[in-house]
Amino acid sequence: MKRIAIILSFMCVFLSASAQENITMKFGFLSYEAALQSMGEYALVQKQMTDLRTQYEAETKRVEDEFNAKYEDFLEGQREFPKTILQKRQTELQELMQKNIEFKQNSIQELAKAEQEAMAPLRIKLIETLGNIGRERGYAFIVDTDQKALPFINPAMGEDINQLVQNALK
Repeated sequence: MKRIAIILSFMCVFLSASAQENITMKFGFLSYEAALQSMGEYALVQKQMTDLRTQYEAETKRVEDEFNAKYEDFLEGQREFPKTILQKRQTELQELMQKNIEFKQNSIQELAKAEQEAMAPLRIKLIETLGNIGRERGYAFIVDTDQKALPFINPAMGEDINQLVQNALK
């Protein structure tokens, strides 16, 4: 039984080695971000995000100005206020400050979510385009060079498909 297992192991090693000699893998490589940025819809998404960011910034400024005005009023009158009014105003300021902090945190999350949702169709289109190009050109895989995980790519084995992808996305 051991002999059969050893013979089968040697045969598998031999077959895989001989199969590897005959197989030449091709692959493509590109800058994923450059491909995204080449899409016509990308500029529109960036404009929408800038507009949304501007709205959130304007609202943040408005609530900060409102808080500052109330705080200044509090500082001016704190010596003259009776104790109960002073405590009420302090509580109002603390609540307002807490709401402002929550708004800032929520706006950061909402902006990130909006950007993900706006970019999702572009990313799907890019992935579909890469899949089509990969199948058409017989690639085993396509590598994203943006991550700098590949310090060397042999151009005899891989193909730079940046321009090909950008043309396909137009």
